[in-house]
Amino acid sequence: MIQNISHTARKSSVREDENMIRVCFVCHGNICRSPMAEFVFKDLVAKSGYASDFFVSSAATSTEEIGNPVHHGTRNKLAQFHISTAGKYAVQMKRSDYEKYDYLIGMDDWNIKNINRIIGQDSENKVYKLLDFTDHSRAIADPWYTGDFDKTYEDIKEGCEAFLEYLKHQGEIF
Repeated sequence: MIQNISHTARKSSVREDENMIRVCFVCHGNICRSPMAEFVFKDLVAKSGYASDFFVSSAATSTEEIGNPVHHGTRNKLAQFHISTAGKYAVQMKRSDYEKYDYLIGMDDWNIKNINRIIGQDSENKVYKLLDFTDHSRAIADPWYTGDFDKTYEDIKEGCEAFLEYLKHQGEIF
């Protein structure tokens, strides 16, 4: 579990756009795990009353799926919880995203390696693995290969809930 990472806290219950907490979830293709995390987290912060405190998106480390819609397995799983991914198409992470976002959150060690390859150096401690915010750090399996969108959803939900608690504990939201 991540604790006391040096990160600049932003303390305001109502934020102006430039003071929003900017989060980008990242996976290999931006069609399964990272869009699932993006929309689960958006739903979570909206239901918690924090929607105006966040700018949330997702991106890929590869070019393979750029322009493609969210995978039907992710869309179907999220639809079970009345979460829509309408309008989301895969985009690739860019080096400039390091300046744009406060948190770049990968799903597994390979994502973290590729995020660091794209950004160069994480001098501001912005790069994390989603389940490192939980008590049981591990990779989130890619349902493109496993076909298990249920397990991926459970892991992502656990990680997003833990990430929100981390932000509260760090004093970034209250």
